Amino acid sequence: MRTAYKCRAYPDPEQAAQFNRTFGCVRLVWNKTLAARHEAYHQRGEKTSYKQTDAALTGWKKTQELAFLSEVSSVPLQQTLRHQHTAFANFFAGRARYPRFKNRNSRQCAHYTRSAFRMRDGQLTMAKTTAPLRFVWTWDDVELSTLDPTMVVVSREPDGRWYVTFAVDTDAPEPLAATGHAIGVDLGLKDFAVTSDGDRVANPRKLENKARNLARYQRRMARCQRGSNNRRKAK
Repeated sequence: MRTAYKCRAYPDPEQAAQFNRTFGCVRLVWNKTLAARHEAYHQRGEKTSYKQTDAALTGWKKTQELAFLSEVSSVPLQQTLRHQHTAFANFFAGRARYPRFKNRNSRQCAHYTRSAFRMRDGQLTMAKTTAPLRFVWTWDDVELSTLDPTMVVVSREPDGRWYVTFAVDTDAPEPLAATGHAIGVDLGLKDFAVTSDGDRVANPRKLENKARNLARYQRRMARCQRGSNNRRKAK
């Protein structure tokens, strides 16, 4: 079983610049590979294998135009190819919709496997960086110094906040003892949930509580010129 711990991260300027370059390369590899897959399937009726996308990535790195792909860790780029291959497998199996192109204004992330990071005594050092990445650990019941993640995901939200997520392989939790009592749960709008025992869980109404601020921010964004930095910040 795999569990994950998501923490706020605070990269220094050098680390932030390296991660931003990595995000850009991940986005470029995803979009170019997706465009090539789309063309191969719709124009020639061919499906693209992971091996073909991996060979294409190697070729891109050897060109003068895309030589900068070698300046970032190769692991997030390889993981991008794997994720897209899985996305298409899920699409053809009817489990997901057609993969879409990535946008620079949306959430950005890069996946690092064990060969691209070092975790020692609770300090995390990522590939292509020199200093440990500063983050805030908030799980008091988990000893950080003994954490052995199989994957680390560095992400940046559209509002500029940074996060680091640790994926850890753990044993399946022991199931709770049976109580001998069963209930039915009805989800609704007036009440979030009502049980057959008569218990009611109130609807938090998050959207209604934030609607006034949401409208104010939408008006602010509408007044900004499309494509401007102020509109991006307002968004």
